[in-house]
Amino acid sequence: MRDHEPVTELRERVERLHRLSVEATDDGRPALAARRLRQGLRLLGWDAVTTPEEHHDGLLARLLTSLAHAEAEQGRTMLGMELLDEAQRRAPDGEEAIVHAQRGLLHLRLGSNAEALRELDIAAPRLLGGDPVELARVLLNRSVIRLMTGSVRQARDDARRSAQLAQAHGHSVIAAKALHNDGYCDLLLGDVPAALGVFARVEELYRDLNPGFLPVLALDRARALLAVGLTDEAGRTLDRAADGFRRQRLMQDYAEAELARAQCALDAGRHDEARDRARQAETHFRRRGSTAWALRAALMRLRAELALGKAPGSVARRAGDLAARFAELDMRDDAEMARLVAIRALVAAGTVPATTAKPRGGRSDEAGSGGTPGSGPGSGDVPGTVVRARGGPLGVRLMRQLAEAELAGAQGRRGPALRKVRSGLALIDSHRGRLGSLDMLTGVAALGADLAAHGLRAALDGGPPRQVFAWSERCRAQAFRYRPPRAPQDRQTAEALAELRQLAQRMHTDEAAGRRRPALRRRCLELEQVIRERGWQLPGVGERLAPAPAPDVEAALAEDDLALVSLLNVDGALLALVLVRGRCHLHRLSAYEPVAEAARRLAGDLNAQAGRALRPALKEVIEASVRRQLGVIAGALEAPLRQALSRARGIVLVPTMGLSAVPWGLLPGLTGTPLVVAPSALVWLAARRAGDPYDGGPPVLVAGPDLEHAEREVERLGVVHPKALRLSGERATVSATLAALDGAPFAHFAVHGHHERENVLFSRLDLADGPLMAHDLQSLHRAPGHVVLSACDVGQAVVRPGDELLGFTAALLHLGTSTVVSSITRVPDQVAERVMLAYHQGVADGARPADALATASAAEPAATFVCFGAG
Repeated sequence: MRDHEPVTELRERVERLHRLSVEATDDGRPALAARRLRQGLRLLGWDAVTTPEEHHDGLLARLLTSLAHAEAEQGRTMLGMELLDEAQRRAPDGEEAIVHAQRGLLHLRLGSNAEALRELDIAAPRLLGGDPVELARVLLNRSVIRLMTGSVRQARDDARRSAQLAQAHGHSVIAAKALHNDGYCDLLLGDVPAALGVFARVEELYRDLNPGFLPVLALDRARALLAVGLTDEAGRTLDRAADGFRRQRLMQDYAEAELARAQCALDAGRHDEARDRARQAETHFRRRGSTAWALRAALMRLRAELALGKAPGSVARRAGDLAARFAELDMRDDAEMARLVAIRALVAAGTVPATTAKPRGGRSDEAGSGGTPGSGPGSGDVPGTVVRARGGPLGVRLMRQLAEAELAGAQGRRGPALRKVRSGLALIDSHRGRLGSLDMLTGVAALGADLAAHGLRAALDGGPPRQVFAWSERCRAQAFRYRPPRAPQDRQTAEALAELRQLAQRMHTDEAAGRRRPALRRRCLELEQVIRERGWQLPGVGERLAPAPAPDVEAALAEDDLALVSLLNVDGALLALVLVRGRCHLHRLSAYEPVAEAARRLAGDLNAQAGRALRPALKEVIEASVRRQLGVIAGALEAPLRQALSRARGIVLVPTMGLSAVPWGLLPGLTGTPLVVAPSALVWLAARRAGDPYDGGPPVLVAGPDLEHAEREVERLGVVHPKALRLSGERATVSATLAALDGAPFAHFAVHGHHERENVLFSRLDLADGPLMAHDLQSLHRAPGHVVLSACDVGQAVVRPGDELLGFTAALLHLGTSTVVSSITRVPDQVAERVMLAYHQGVADGARPADALATASAAEPAATFVCFGAG
């Protein structure tokens, strides 16, 4: 017995080291796992030369199998494969399945999906009736392969079977990872809110069970955010994930994060950065021997080069070669994406033959399978003109529509080109219908930016102005067609909001006393992120407004004696469409950027001269700059504005991008003119159809703290609106204000306001017990009809691709408020009070809001109030 005790103790020590190594691997720490495994191998007397006693073979095989994975994760893939070969030679009968399972995992991480699936399919049946935890691992890994090859339903089946086995046998880590994969199934099926909801649950589990896997979860969350166009948020998430991968020496995951960052940069228009990051990712993958992933990185690099206009003929040839390589690996979606890039590159190179014939291999509006993937641009052949008729990830489907639209355009087939763009934008529309948060509703337009631009260019290329107008409406501010659902009322969100409001109050008090506490600001940002992420999980309600046909818009304009001026930025050129008296006119104006720069300078000048006494010399300089910038903007828009005002008494103006921040009433020629600003003609028409906001219910007047004239302003407005509900002093709380605002026909706020450019949904109005934020408005059951914000600059908005708007004023319009009057820059207190009193008196006397504001502001050169919505 004494002879066997040392052997027994040795095995116990080695088995303990193996268990600890598995825990380290599950926690995403392969370097630590490898150290423990090598320690166990030394105890058994094994190295590359020495062979230990045969009675250790089973334990030795398990150590080698685990070490193979730990080494491969750190980038030593070939060593991992060699260790597995040795493990298979050592494995006793009945234990070879685990070696097959591990070899499948290594192939999976390399992107060799066919080999991985073959190994796991060998392992799975051999583990039936054996170790249920190992079977759960095999099913978990097989679900990943199914995900990568697009077999989502099979992936979900494997993930859920894995979770059931893991839970039944007390392995919470595998169960958490299986739930993670289940969430990724939602992502691939296009349900981003559901995926993020699952990821939030998984995050709680990982924090308790295996925090080393949090970076992996962050990588997948970033992929979900990219799927809805939130590139900035995805980029920040990827930066955190990459830091974690680097520390943990998870080199495959690090390279995948680098590739995702390249996608971020490409989607955000930073093409040089996208090319460089893709090249770095490709280098990492090749060092690991991850051939399939290296090919994906090479394709991303080609996409960036194409966007940069770099040698499109060369891009076409290399993309065709990549398509063939992907096809050999049975990576169908990647192969199609490569072929589509080749088609677009050939079009860019001007080597596609002009023709009116149907594309080779299929109908004129579908894709066919003909063509040679590797054909170079010199041949004039279109590689794989029709690759897969339908299906695939959203990114591939959108690229398919764009490539075929560009191909049709290059062949002179304008109608088919526009049909392809319409189909692509319909995909975006369907995707948007599943989203609930304003963040996502406005972000998703970025996915179709190239399609929208191509559609507008095609419409402008010989199309009548009415067709250009229809395309402009199809391409802009589409998020306003959807009513966002009510904000989540769960405990986590409520607690975060309560703490955020409390901290905001403390920061406000500190600022008044001249103190600054950066820690409070950091905590506020953390809480804002918690609230945003909860909002991302909201599903869409599915209801949407139908597009506004030009005849309907024109009929409403004629009834109100208004003209519509819609501004467009197409390839850096500023254009204007004018709808007036049954006619549609197109004006090509100037370069966009000088006018946008004048708008930026104008806003800075107006803010500089508001609210403080200036030295006479400085005041003169600023006033001269204001006049100069107004002159630049008015000069650029002179033709369409003159035409509009010659035939109508007022204007509905639809701005674009940076011109959303122009105080239009200050422009020479527009002073005293009724003018309403809307994100699109559809938004104006829908707001106008909402009905008279004064039907029933008392007005609401709110006076905020720390504003000298607020109480007096509300008191004087009370004379104009004697039946109004007044909230001031300690009564002007967030909860009381929201309750009064819910469905109110009219509300006026005399409060301090703040536009938060970095986190727009937390733009706010200061009330007695803290800020009322744009996010809070989503808790309303019914939108107020008409809102006046006598507050600093809350008329500003962040403008996303597709002229999608986010801000306090925009949030009200999204909810269905018909008219909002707010300022886009700071306004001196005395000016604001005079304009507001005159405005309310005009409205009370029966004037329309836009008319009343024009009259009230006519003699006030510092009044930058704008009437948004219906007017």
